[in-house]
Amino acid sequence: MQRIQHDETDLSHDPDEPSPFAPQTPEDVEAMLSATGADSVEELFDVPEAVTFRGDFDIEAKSEYEVRSEIEGLLGRNADRTEFLGRGHYDHYVPSVVDYLSLRSEFLTSYTQYQPETSQGFLQALFEFQSMIVELTGLDVANCSMYDAATALGEAATLAARVRETSGSRVLVPETIRSERRSVLENHADGAELTVETYPLDAGNTDLEALSGLIDEDVVMVYAESPTARGAIEEKLSAIATLSDDHEAAFCLGSDPVALAVLKEPAAVGADIVIGDASVLGLSASYGMGLGLFAVKEAYLRQVPGRLVGTSETADGRRAYTLTLQTREQHIRKERATSNICTNQAWVALRTAIHIASLGATGLAALAEESLTQAAEAAARLDDVDGASAPVDDRHHFREFVARTERPATEVVDELADRGFLVHELGEFEIQVCVTETNSDAVDDLVAAVREVLV
Repeated sequence: MQRIQHDETDLSHDPDEPSPFAPQTPEDVEAMLSATGADSVEELFDVPEAVTFRGDFDIEAKSEYEVRSEIEGLLGRNADRTEFLGRGHYDHYVPSVVDYLSLRSEFLTSYTQYQPETSQGFLQALFEFQSMIVELTGLDVANCSMYDAATALGEAATLAARVRETSGSRVLVPETIRSERRSVLENHADGAELTVETYPLDAGNTDLEALSGLIDEDVVMVYAESPTARGAIEEKLSAIATLSDDHEAAFCLGSDPVALAVLKEPAAVGADIVIGDASVLGLSASYGMGLGLFAVKEAYLRQVPGRLVGTSETADGRRAYTLTLQTREQHIRKERATSNICTNQAWVALRTAIHIASLGATGLAALAEESLTQAAEAAARLDDVDGASAPVDDRHHFREFVARTERPATEVVDELADRGFLVHELGEFEIQVCVTETNSDAVDDLVAAVREVLV
């Protein structure tokens, strides 16, 4: 066995020698150049001189051992704090089976696997993901994922504009919509010449009277969330759906797969489109990476953005999986494309599907029940603290809730951080707390810290 050396003698690389990270030998390169008639590899690339870099990156070469030591040292400087953060990124325990199966070499690739002749296993996994989302939403069709919930919301708005029989240009969203979700929506809306407007909430749920005053024949889509960004369960979804339908506007509901395990099916409350982030399952809180879920009723089938995996049969009658009904410009003429989104989160969707399958219907519902009871119990504990009241919105909550504090929220958040706890700062006197199974055993300590801060 070759001994691993950590001195500089094994770090240098002769540019005339083949790279240990590239498969081509000098003979391979020479054969390719001969076949193409080029004198050098550079001739094969049309890189403008203005953007060509010929200098030295001045990056010190280090061994793997040295890099790991340096990174571990940097990470070791992070403060050890217990997070009660949420607002779109939720830390649920990911079973080991998710890593074990998803890290198998046949699932790891730098490119989305969709060639039917080579990727039947992966296509089947994505088909299973779609089937799970259909079962949870009650809608007829789900695609095999989008980048995140924000991207899915933007695509939902442009889909609504396409399917509406009469013209319109307004999209209505709740005033509590998270900023990043609204920002992406506005980017999509701007290209489609749509405008985004907000409607108010009353005690954590939609103010129906105000929404009724805002909606008219110019509205193409009404978007509502359950749970809301403040963690409240929206209780007026059927009324919102009816109001939308009366004005021929599409009704889009934002949710997530854990909550959908216990809430009424979106199809049953009149949702035309369901979007959300499914990364709550299969990924630990990543604060960036998402997995957009997108489901619609069958009437919108040919308007679905992204990719759909379907089933068929081979010539000898065996079941086969294949990408189908792709409406992006890579496959059809640009003017007929419904979206220019070019890929999806296939591997993350695979992890989510494995996580849901490992939980099963009973386990997923149990996780959702915990998310309801743990939030309620934590809110009640904080409500008993002098100087705090929780939850601010008198509703059922899922995972998270908002608490009001008599001291300014900035001071409360900073002093809680000094004591080892992270919560969100919302308004001037409001904080948001999220509880899952990964931090529920620290609620007692959080309550004690809040009591100390509010003395």
